[in-house]
Amino acid sequence: MNSPTARRTALVTGASSGIGAAVAAELVRRGYRVYGTSRKPESVADPVPGVEYLSLDLADGASVEACAGAVGDVDVLVNNAGESQSGPFEELPADAVERLFQVNVFGAVRLTQLLLPGMRARRYGRVVMVGSMLASFPLAYRSSYVASKAALKGFADALRREVSPYGVGVATVEPGSVNTGISERRTQYLGDGSPYTDEYHTMLDALNANEAGGISAGTVARTVVRAVEADPPRPFYAVGSNAPVVFALRRLFPRSAVLKLVARRHGLR
Repeated sequence: MNSPTARRTALVTGASSGIGAAVAAELVRRGYRVYGTSRKPESVADPVPGVEYLSLDLADGASVEACAGAVGDVDVLVNNAGESQSGPFEELPADAVERLFQVNVFGAVRLTQLLLPGMRARRYGRVVMVGSMLASFPLAYRSSYVASKAALKGFADALRREVSPYGVGVATVEPGSVNTGISERRTQYLGDGSPYTDEYHTMLDALNANEAGGISAGTVARTVVRAVEADPPRPFYAVGSNAPVVFALRRLFPRSAVLKLVARRHGLR
C-alpha cells in the first residue's frame, strides 16, 4: 500500500481481544505494520489478520524489556492492555492492588520509556494511553481501577510537554461503557459477610448492564486511530457514555453534584 502510513510501525498491547484487537485491525487496514501483544500469543483465539503477535506480561519487568527488544523501532505505541478490578476499598487485598498498578500503570510506563528514545531520535512518535472515563467520573467500589487509570492519564499529561519538541505526540483516550465482554473477566474482591455486599451488587449489576449496552470496541478503535493520526493529537479524547454531554455537565456543575449523578446512574444513593 502506497499510503503515508505504510512505513509506520505500531505496537498495540492487549491485542488478543476487545479494544486492542479492534485498534490493531484498524491500523492494519490503514496500512501500518502492526505488532500486537498477548501474554500467550500462541493461544490467541481469533488473531487479527496482518498482526504479528509478541509475548508480553506487563506484570513481569523482564517480559516488558524482552518485548521492547523484540519489536525494535516503533512509531506508534498504544498502551491498551490492562486489568479491570472492583471491590470495596477496605477489602481490596494489598497484593491485588499492587498487581493492578503493575499491569495498568507501571508496565505501560516502562514500555513507553523503552520505546521513546527511538521515537525521539527519529523525530516522530505517537503514544496513546487507553484509559477510562471512570478516571474523570470516579465510581464507588472501583477505587483501585479508577486510581490506576487516573495515574496513567497523569503520566501522559506530564510527559506530553517533555517530548513534543521531538515530534512525539501523547494522548489519552477515555472510553465510557464498552461492550467487550469485560464483565466476565473483571477481578472482584468481596469478603464473606461484607457490610457492603448489597450495595456492591447493586453497583455491579448496573455496571454490567451499562457495559452490555455500551459502544463497540470498533468505535473506540476509530477514536484511538484519530488520535494517532492527528498532527498534533489533542491531549484528551473521550468516547461513549454520552461523553460530550457528561463532560459539559462536569464543567457546569459542582464536583459533588457530578459524583452524585455517577452514583445514581449505578443504583447508588
